Amino acid sequence: MTTVIIIVFSLVAFIAGFLVRWLFARTQLKSAESMSKGIVAEAKNKAEAEKKALLLETRDQISKERNNLENETRERRAELGQFEKRLHQKEENLDRKVELLDQRDQELANREKRIKQQEADLSTTMEKHRKELERISGLSAEEAKKALITGLEEDAKRAASRTIDNIEKGAMETGEKKAREIIIQAIQRVAGEVTQDVSVSSVSLPSEEMKGRIIGREGRNIRTLETLTGVDIIIDDTPEAVIISCFDPVRREIAKRSLEKLILDGRIHPARIEEVVDRTGKEIEHVMAEEGERARVDMNITTVHPEIIRYIGRLHFRTSYGQNVLQHVREVSNISGMIAAELGANVVLARRGGFLHDIGKAIEVEGEGSHAIVGAEMAKRYGESETIVNIIRAHHGDVDALSPEAVIVKAADAISAARPGARRESFENYVKRLENLEHIADSFAGVEKSFAIQAGREIRVMVKNETVDDAKAKDLARDIARKIEEELKYPGIIRVTVIREMRATEIAR
Repeated sequence: MTTVIIIVFSLVAFIAGFLVRWLFARTQLKSAESMSKGIVAEAKNKAEAEKKALLLETRDQISKERNNLENETRERRAELGQFEKRLHQKEENLDRKVELLDQRDQELANREKRIKQQEADLSTTMEKHRKELERISGLSAEEAKKALITGLEEDAKRAASRTIDNIEKGAMETGEKKAREIIIQAIQRVAGEVTQDVSVSSVSLPSEEMKGRIIGREGRNIRTLETLTGVDIIIDDTPEAVIISCFDPVRREIAKRSLEKLILDGRIHPARIEEVVDRTGKEIEHVMAEEGERARVDMNITTVHPEIIRYIGRLHFRTSYGQNVLQHVREVSNISGMIAAELGANVVLARRGGFLHDIGKAIEVEGEGSHAIVGAEMAKRYGESETIVNIIRAHHGDVDALSPEAVIVKAADAISAARPGARRESFENYVKRLENLEHIADSFAGVEKSFAIQAGREIRVMVKNETVDDAKAKDLARDIARKIEEELKYPGIIRVTVIREMRATEIAR
């Protein structure tokens, strides 16, 4: 009986435990379902919020990109409009030139007709006069000609005899001094004429495709190179070559070397161009210093101020009527020494004066004065003797020569350079006009740099972006043009181009 009770009790206890666990498990299951529903609902709400935020961010980004695209489109349209305007102006200029040439051809044809008619009339008149003279004189044309020639020969012989007597008498009276002057004057008159300055350089290209890369998208590369170097780059139909034009030989050399490096490297874009031009400018400065020192050593010139040597090196890139100026001063120094040795003058002084006589051509100055005057002032400032200063100042006849060496250097300069005085003065005025153009542009507020290009037919002005806006740039161009009209005299027209550039730089980290 007791065993049955225990079994029944155990069975009841087992059933009761099972029911308790089942109720507990069911309660936990309901709680878990409720919790899972809450988690799912919270996840849905969070996902919806993130979706809305991402959608707003995407819309903002699309709006910004659309604005950027519209701005870039406007800029490209503006650049295209300017390019079309320049092209239209060039076409109009060509049309005007063609019309002018046609008019000149017509005028020349009419002039030739008039000249032929006048020649015919003159021949007829001369024939009438000849017959009349023959009738009056009773002599034929040949007889009259022989009589006239005989008289002229006798007069010429008497005049030549008197001239020879006077020359011999003067030579005997003046002695050695007069002989020296005659020799020097004779040497000075031997010069020939050189008529052309080197103002352009040519750069060879590996292929025609390189021209497009040099120009760049919308012309950005070529504009950057022209702006940084101050030259005018001409890209035309010349096969596999571009032309660099500038009156300043140092700028032209920097542009030429920079372009050659860019072509060899292959990377042509504004930032790379700026880097190469800066590095090339430093290389040119180093080359000028080396060339000046080498010339001094070759000419055996001692105790020269280092600043003068640096300016002498600048002449390595300067040409005058087709002749390299540094080579010219070498020649003048050598010729001066040889002439001085033959005439018994001071050889060392003559060589030194010949070496320094054109130092003024290496100095960029403002104001009055030829390169002879400027060079003399510089030599005096750096401790050269009064004799050397007079040699430099007098080598183009600006002042009187005070020593035989000054006359010798003047003659040696004529032998090497051979420039007629009138043409030399024209060249100096031309350079002065270009310098005055840049000076006028630099005098305005907000101007950063200015370059006279195309032989003075255009002045290109770089302005500060933060100071001059687009509206002020137009007013500035008009004011510069008006001041040029008031202060300078020049042939033709001068184009004033004001360039305003904005750069934005950011670093991605």
